Amino acid sequence: MANLRMCASGEIATVHRVLHYALILLAFGALTGVTTVLFGFGGGFVTVPVVYAASTLRADAIDPMHVAVASSAAVMVVNSLSATIAFRKSGRLRAEYIRPLIGPVAAGAGLGAVAAGHVDDGAVRILFVLYLVVTILDSLLRQGFLTPPEPREHLDRHGVRAVGIGIGAVASFLGVGGSVMTVPMMRRGGVPMADAAASANPLSLPVAVVATAVYAASSGHSTASDLSAGRVGAIDLLAVCALLAGSLPAIALSRRIVGAIPDRIHAAAYIALLGVVTAVMIAA
Repeated sequence: MANLRMCASGEIATVHRVLHYALILLAFGALTGVTTVLFGFGGGFVTVPVVYAASTLRADAIDPMHVAVASSAAVMVVNSLSATIAFRKSGRLRAEYIRPLIGPVAAGAGLGAVAAGHVDDGAVRILFVLYLVVTILDSLLRQGFLTPPEPREHLDRHGVRAVGIGIGAVASFLGVGGSVMTVPMMRRGGVPMADAAASANPLSLPVAVVATAVYAASSGHSTASDLSAGRVGAIDLLAVCALLAGSLPAIALSRRIVGAIPDRIHAAAYIALLGVVTAVMIAA
């Protein structure tokens, strides 16, 4: 009888941990929806630290940083597609940047996702933080982000294509989508913040699709028995579902405020959010 009570008590505790885990992700899922619309993140910069931190609540957590990156990529597939559809008729999607980048970004995404599977979990976390710090400093210290120049009359499409593979590789390696590179690039080309953020979503989509496929097939993080634990490869299905349950309604609602925020404030908020994410990852 005592053993039965102990077993029942353990099962209840496990259910409570799972519910706690899901509720945390549901709440932050709404934030990922807002950041997808306002900053083109697809959720990556929010989902990676949140899933990483929330994974510590699970007794079966293995390689939490790899799981966070993989789950983030899966969430970005749906979020980026939803935001792209929402902005399709708005006139904010900049085809001159999107078309030449799609192919190279997708190719780079495959390379980055494969490389991430061969790097230590702690190293991925350190690289994630370092990349955030570099991005924040670059946005603050180099001209053209907070106050963009006059729009370019002629876009160097060959130059844009050349950086596409690097964008895809870094984005999928860190699970952040391409916005952290494409938004600053478009800003320095004179593109308004609202348009740059909107255009980052279709560019995050190939990164997310390729990275998700690679992480789902990753034998290094999954076996067939992991399906019963809610994982496919390195992807935590519970985390993905909880985040999407919060993000999709938020995308539908928050897209209505895009363009109402003054451009410089919008750009400053982008940098501020990166700063918050950096602090969370350092403290986690």
